Amino acid sequence: MRKRTKESIKTTAIVFFSLLLVVAIALWFVGDYFFNILLNPEIDKSLILEINDGINDFEDNSESNLKSMLWLTENGEDVNVYSEDNLKLCSKEIENPQADHKWAIVIHGYGGESIKMCSEAYKFYNMGYSVLIPDLRGCGESEGIAVGMGWLDRLDIIKWINYITDKDSESQIVLYGVSMGGAAVMMTTGEQLPANVKAAIEDCGYTSVNDELEVLLNDIFGLPPFPVITSTDVVCFFKAGYTFEQASSIEQIKKSVTPTLFIHGDEDKFVPFEMLDKVYEVASCPKEKLVIEGAGHVGSSGTEPDLYWHTVEKFLNKYVK
Repeated sequence: MRKRTKESIKTTAIVFFSLLLVVAIALWFVGDYFFNILLNPEIDKSLILEINDGINDFEDNSESNLKSMLWLTENGEDVNVYSEDNLKLCSKEIENPQADHKWAIVIHGYGGESIKMCSEAYKFYNMGYSVLIPDLRGCGESEGIAVGMGWLDRLDIIKWINYITDKDSESQIVLYGVSMGGAAVMMTTGEQLPANVKAAIEDCGYTSVNDELEVLLNDIFGLPPFPVITSTDVVCFFKAGYTFEQASSIEQIKKSVTPTLFIHGDEDKFVPFEMLDKVYEVASCPKEKLVIEGAGHVGSSGTEPDLYWHTVEKFLNKYVK
């Protein structure tokens, strides 16, 4: 009788752990599938970008955008630095002879690259800034096996800040980013930065990677956070070295001392408008807020261009001499 009981327990244990192994393998495959869709730079992101309800700068064929694209193509110098994990990071640089040590680092969003920020870079150039427009890791010409979602990018942006300060010790640097680039700006300002960084502007950045992926999974696939985000998070940790909860704009902006202008369109569904107040309220730095009525995601500068750029310039003039 006792022998049968031992055999029964052994069989039950084998079945139980076999089932656990099957579940673990299944969850890994689920996580790996969504990691590739969301974060693998080799996989086309059009499925995700199609739900962007705002004015899409990626498809802006206006005369002014084509002019700025030609300006960047003809004048942009290719420069590069290496990340902490030895990835080659690439950027376009245009020095302005009238800049008087003023620099703007202009940072693209999810699915973007430096050329997609030509209009914004041109605006800063015409405001009297030299401009640096990086390809974030895994984007454009920069190396990387995963999209950094702002978190890994924050350390890469510090590399670009150091690149500028090494060549211009008197530099006054402004950080500007949209969408994922806006989150990258907030995450960067939570680090200890050189005094050369005078101000930051984030446009429609998200509260955290975890929060944003919950929105995307619901909007695109109609899926709940568990177990998809949990399993994807595990895969991301092993493949890219970070977790979604760790990648928090909210936690970073709490530590910031960099004066920051927060911008968001009140019709943004891609990065929900409600996220603006969440990051703004916890920001410990000198701060201002601009809400553009009727603007969707990445649509604020196109919806109210005069108000948008007048506010940006007025804000920067307080901190950049």
